[in-house]
Amino acid sequence: MTRVLILNGSPRTGGNTDKLIEAFVRGMGKGVEVESIRVSDFDVKPCVGCNACKKEPSGRCVVHDDMMYFWEKMSKTDVLVAASPVYFYGVSAQLKAFIDRLHAPARKDLPIKKLGLLLVAADTREMVFDSILVQYKHIADFFSLESVGEVCVSGVRERGDIEGHPLLSEAEQMGKRI
Repeated sequence: MTRVLILNGSPRTGGNTDKLIEAFVRGMGKGVEVESIRVSDFDVKPCVGCNACKKEPSGRCVVHDDMMYFWEKMSKTDVLVAASPVYFYGVSAQLKAFIDRLHAPARKDLPIKKLGLLLVAADTREMVFDSILVQYKHIADFFSLESVGEVCVSGVRERGDIEGHPLLSEAEQMGKRI
């Protein structure tokens, strides 16, 4: 069984990020166990750069917040998918705090082999996703992860703007590749 963990970086429930995730999940077939977690529902503090994780025998961050819950989830994950609205050319602050906490050496012990990316943005300029896509590619390379794809939907500002968008079917196809 393939285990997929989706990290939903949107603090807004029922929004365009949620709809994009739903399309992705619809595409998955049998033999896939999927869990989507809204990061903003948890207390994940940002990395403070203390490097205490490098001295910790577990290799995990010494800040004891809800990130411990995510370490447990990721220890049983084959495919990690990040989903986020784009805020000023980056992922949401909640998701960024999570990503930065992967600075800890314990990341090397995670069974994750594949990575995916789902993004929505109000902006319609082509370059709106560029900085996130560069970071995504560098993270995949750093962790030696295979990309299952990226779906980036622009021009969706208000809740529900994504309904009927042609890229929803691309998200479904990405789900089928899992």
